[in-house]
Amino acid sequence: MKTLIKKKTTISAKDNLILLCENKNKLSAFNFSKKELAFIKKQQQAKKEIIELNQYERKVIIVNPQKERNSNQYIENCRMFGYQSQARLNDEQSVMIIDLKKNQNASLAIAEGLALANYTFTKHKTKGEPNKLKTIYLCKHSDKKSVIELQNIIDAVYLTRDLVNEPFSHLTAKELANAAKKVGKANGIKTTVFNKKKIESLKMGGLLAVNKGSIDEPTFTIMEWKPKTAKNKQPIVLIGKGIVYDTGGLSLKPTANSMDLMKTDMGGAGTVIGAMQAIASNNLPYYVIALTPATDNRPSGNAYAPGDVIRMHDGTSVEVLNTDAEGRLILADALSFAKKYKPELVIDLATLTGAAAYSIGHFGIVSMHKETEKEHAKLKKVGDQTHERLAEMPFWSDYDELIKSDIADIKNLGGPAAGAITAGKFLAHFVDYPWIHLDIAGPCFTKAKYGYRGKGATGMGVRLLYQFVKERI
Repeated sequence: MKTLIKKKTTISAKDNLILLCENKNKLSAFNFSKKELAFIKKQQQAKKEIIELNQYERKVIIVNPQKERNSNQYIENCRMFGYQSQARLNDEQSVMIIDLKKNQNASLAIAEGLALANYTFTKHKTKGEPNKLKTIYLCKHSDKKSVIELQNIIDAVYLTRDLVNEPFSHLTAKELANAAKKVGKANGIKTTVFNKKKIESLKMGGLLAVNKGSIDEPTFTIMEWKPKTAKNKQPIVLIGKGIVYDTGGLSLKPTANSMDLMKTDMGGAGTVIGAMQAIASNNLPYYVIALTPATDNRPSGNAYAPGDVIRMHDGTSVEVLNTDAEGRLILADALSFAKKYKPELVIDLATLTGAAAYSIGHFGIVSMHKETEKEHAKLKKVGDQTHERLAEMPFWSDYDELIKSDIADIKNLGGPAAGAITAGKFLAHFVDYPWIHLDIAGPCFTKAKYGYRGKGATGMGVRLLYQFVKERI
């Protein structure tokens, strides 16, 4: 279900309200009784940040955020107020956010948190009912352009969540490519999908090896957003890992419940497709390309095996020590393919390693980079703004030794230690341009409700990438 975000200048007596205010703001214009005003004042004196009034014809939520020295934390608090308000408004069809402080950023953040928290995935439920809240109105202090921009971003996050939540029975590599084509057609993005024959002609040995155990063919999708007003000649390239389901292959995942959520292993691809929708729908004047190699990873009589040596797109020979370290193989082909564009920057996103998730949990994104200190610093700053934060791992040359092979150029497994870093080092072998690697294994999907990110697919990374591109202008 889509949550609509609109600007509205008139207020009805029956409108459900979220009032963003301070203690000094007068509330007489909202027809509160003396008893209600006294209650509000008492709650404000107790420094309650959310005050709820249940009236006969409407619900009123007064948000009274405390001051924060850190502006990013203040905005994140406002997003969380939106999340907390959603539970209180679940049975209502609409709400109006009125900004008595005249702080557009704060009211937009409340709307953002509210809309993100309002997402549901009920597609496969016979009697599934989405949340009743359909429309969020913003008052006259919010400019129309910002409201439209926020709507497009929310739609993009919803898209990513839908893709990641979709089970493998309904989202094969071909269907993922079709989803990208649909986004491209709707937003003026040139979209090209390579079939298996084309992938073979390009000698993408990593993608083809992982696909050997599957009954479904792989795809390689290129989305190209190049507006006439583009401010860059060399593109930013976004690459998303598209493993639509991962059994581990012949290195079958051994632990209980380890495969239950492996439909989410295309989270990188889903994030990149969502980011492209956000960038194009808001018409950002920047040349951006997205690459999504996609397949499932299954065992069969024809599956690639531990001990195999495969030849990658760039000619590198790789010793396969574990077929469950497959994501880096398909990403490597995409990274080497990206060289043809002479990119100014490449960012890859992948649910790549359990090690990343164990390192920092679901609270942020593990990052590594090569030859791009300034760009990574910019991305980290944007991560703090969007609360899609980066935790940078060391990327010392010492780790290079761990992926050297006795019988091939490199191997796809670095050993038990520093798993997230050695996976990054494997990818770095295929890179000769400024590059940032983002491991989203932790925050991509949550088993328990986590603020406005909800339960299930979070869409984390879409807002980060969008804002990063936007702030380059």
